[in-house]
Amino acid sequence: MRSRTVRGPGDGSGGADPSRVRLRLAEAMGLLPVGLRWRQGLIALRGQPDVPPSRFGVSSLALLRPRIALRLWRGRSWIHRQVLLTNLFNHRQTPTELGWSVRRTQMEDFRGRDMTYDSHNGTDLSIPVGTTVLTAAAGQVVHVVSEFHRGGLKVFIDHGAGLMTCYAHLARALVQPGQRVDRGEPIAISGYSGLDGFITFPFGVPHVHFNTWLNGEPVDPFARPGEQSLWRGGAPTPPDGQGTDGFAPSRYDLQAAQAALEACKTDTLQDVLRAIDAPAERAARTVIEMNYYPTRFPVRPNLYGEQHPRAPRLDLPFRAAEFDGAVFVDER
Repeated sequence: MRSRTVRGPGDGSGGADPSRVRLRLAEAMGLLPVGLRWRQGLIALRGQPDVPPSRFGVSSLALLRPRIALRLWRGRSWIHRQVLLTNLFNHRQTPTELGWSVRRTQMEDFRGRDMTYDSHNGTDLSIPVGTTVLTAAAGQVVHVVSEFHRGGLKVFIDHGAGLMTCYAHLARALVQPGQRVDRGEPIAISGYSGLDGFITFPFGVPHVHFNTWLNGEPVDPFARPGEQSLWRGGAPTPPDGQGTDGFAPSRYDLQAAQAALEACKTDTLQDVLRAIDAPAERAARTVIEMNYYPTRFPVRPNLYGEQHPRAPRLDLPFRAAEFDGAVFVDER
């Protein structure tokens, strides 16, 4: 592929924004090394003995938004000082054993609408390529990995009390595993890495796929009726500064973690997990693998040993100097 630079930066008013990072297209998409990315991409298309292939269909085309995508790829906001929410957590997800589905056959977001798709288990925060990504709360980085078939470059952060977040489709990580981070600290530069960004370019909308896991399970940061929102203040807004928030790492049930590891159907993954010396680190990594590769784990215990309640702990993971808040694409 020819080396190209993603144009920009700029904001919705057309003026230059020096805070945005200019990226080579290969970095924004996470294409290197090409051989490894090709092999990883085939996993999504063909599957593996323990990973069903991803499912696409005509309904998947509804996820393409050319006018928005082209602007964000050029480093310009769609709405001045607003993060665009383009896909929400689906509360009617298709069975995991059928494979990751990008079809739109059964959808229900937290509002009772259909701004999502079959297997979507996160929140898509659509922002210009090259935007600095912050941690949504104080925590500790537990894993950084690039998997072309599963969300591209990702950063995982433990926030304590059974809460973990994942930031996917990144272009560049600014942190390392084991690093402590304050609320609002920069952790990455946004892009649209992974197979999704590659096959939909330039009409797929660049975004950070934001996962929130509580007690080891994917949850919606937005509140349904009767629930507590995970957003501080009830809605996603940028942090008003940095702070540790009295962070303490999550405590794991090591026996439950060992049971999940031993039940894992994939020998190579078992070997990877067993090679991690620190028990808490191994448990955190098991939580990650259980969520990104659920079909490999027929046994799915709560690795935290207790049920931590929902609580308002998260901020919109972008700078207040660049964004005021977030808006739903279906309301604009």
